[in-house]
Amino acid sequence: MHYTAMGNVSVVSEFILLGLSADAQVQAALCVIFLVIYGLTLAGNSVILLAVMADAHLRSPMYFFLGHLSFVDLSYSSVSVPKMLENLISKKKTIPVKGCLAQAFFVFAIGGTEALLLAVMAYDRYAAICRPLLYRQIMGSWFCEGLVWGSWGLAILNSLINTLLAANLDFCDYGTIHNYNCEIPSLFPLSCSDVSTNATVLLWSFVVHASGTFLLVLASYGCIFSTILSMRSTAGRSKAFSTCSSHLTIVILYFGSAGLRYTMPTSGSPMEIIFSLQYSVITPMLNPLIYSLKNKEVTTAIRKMLGKCWRHFE
Repeated sequence: MHYTAMGNVSVVSEFILLGLSADAQVQAALCVIFLVIYGLTLAGNSVILLAVMADAHLRSPMYFFLGHLSFVDLSYSSVSVPKMLENLISKKKTIPVKGCLAQAFFVFAIGGTEALLLAVMAYDRYAAICRPLLYRQIMGSWFCEGLVWGSWGLAILNSLINTLLAANLDFCDYGTIHNYNCEIPSLFPLSCSDVSTNATVLLWSFVVHASGTFLLVLASYGCIFSTILSMRSTAGRSKAFSTCSSHLTIVILYFGSAGLRYTMPTSGSPMEIIFSLQYSVITPMLNPLIYSLKNKEVTTAIRKMLGKCWRHFE
């Protein structure tokens, strides 16, 4: 580990990422497992993204948002998993401080974008089920694009504020992160500076961001369930619920694990790693699987696209 002298304080220039295990055999097994997970994530989300772009039947706002969600999941997984795989096969499990800050920025920004997109998708399902006659007017193309770019903009701004504050910290003594990647909460125990401002800003930005998105999801699904239960037709209720069941599953997986990770104190406990893995590695892999299994239109579009590819190579 490298140090730079600053007065009477030695400031580290890189951190050690302890990762998931110190056992060489376990690391080898985990490397294979997460390599497979990463491959499935890239393949699944790429297929969903290409199907949405190629199939004329998937031109509704719901699939427009699904395509962006797949792109976000591709990005999210790619920010964390390659470095994790490198550390699992490398003896030197280090990351430069600047590289760690960059990774923390992208993890927070892309994670925030995913939360906002999930809230936007909940609002889209509300408009489709509760306001079907006005759906096309409410969810116009410009409005949908504005929601997507607004999600990216707000999440990047939120992440930028927290990352710039973290960049002003001095990191000293030992720089060991008890996780497989860099996240902003993991940096606070490594600093010899006062982190009270950073912790307060992070807490409030998370509370505002998370509560805003979660309340929008909660309000949307409250109206959706009320509308579904008021339907007289059993077939109508079943169809209405099937259109939002995939999204609801992903919301529970993502918001549950991310909320627990960012509200619990940073202590290097195994639960922190499990929650981080859930929302940054496992959920991006599960998203395309959940949508393709529960949505007939997506499944049909994927089969058509793969069929065309197969005939092209024959």
